[in-house]
Amino acid sequence: MKINGFTWLGDIIEKLAQKHGVKQQEVREIFNNFPNFRFVEKGHRKGEDMSRNKSSISEAQSYKEIGEFWDTHDLTDYWDKTHPAEFEIDIQSEKTYYPLDGNLTERIRSAAKKRGVSSETLLNLWVKEKLQQEVAVD
Repeated sequence: MKINGFTWLGDIIEKLAQKHGVKQQEVREIFNNFPNFRFVEKGHRKGEDMSRNKSSISEAQSYKEIGEFWDTHDLTDYWDKTHPAEFEIDIQSEKTYYPLDGNLTERIRSAAKKRGVSSETLLNLWVKEKLQQEVAVD
């Protein structure tokens, strides 16, 4: 398996920081230092049917349940249930996703279309502009 990019979800970034005191940069550094990996859990993201792919150790039915389990358990207690995993790591891209209110989606698509750009490009431009305004105020 080859890991060549990160897809960050806003709520996961916040949980890492608030609950575990871990920053995105620290995660990047771990991957760039060629760590050893072990397969522990399998499952799917929120909203997907996990009934057929129940987590192997926690027996969780959702990512929330997996998170709650590992918040109160230690991997060393389950080490014999893991197996080595080999990865080639070459991080070339990174994206972060934040949820938007459903009623904004069509308005953003429409505004982007009028400007001849993708919704993603328009959102990035708007956020950059807003952040520049915030810096100017400070």
